[in-house]
Amino acid sequence: MPHFQIDYSANLEEVVDMGALCEVIRATAAQIETFPTAGIRVRATRVDYVAMADGDPKHGFIDLSVRLREGRPVDVKKDAITRVFTALKDFMAPAMGTHSIALSAEMRDIDADLSPKFGNVRDHLEDLS
Repeated sequence: MPHFQIDYSANLEEVVDMGALCEVIRATAAQIETFPTAGIRVRATRVDYVAMADGDPKHGFIDLSVRLREGRPVDVKKDAITRVFTALKDFMAPAMGTHSIALSAEMRDIDADLSPKFGNVRDHLEDLS
């Protein structure tokens, strides 16, 4: 963990490079000590059906959901979500200069007892120290 899920309105597909946004989120998360590098997953899902604000289809959104195993102090989580959300806002600044876009983020704890994990990613990482 952590897993970063980006949901975005389809009308941003031509405006925002979602692959680049995923990489910005990944790179930012990798610099945050509380996020183990081997556990970082960033994915983006296009949302085709959206109704926002006054109903004008020009409005778009990006919602970032961060899920991570429980046990981190609130101040550590607050610092982490602030840093990741700042990276999102900075990345989106050019598009927001010309388009109506709402950004949001939320971090949620996952109960480790109810979330089994298995993988060998760590075996395939170069020494990060």
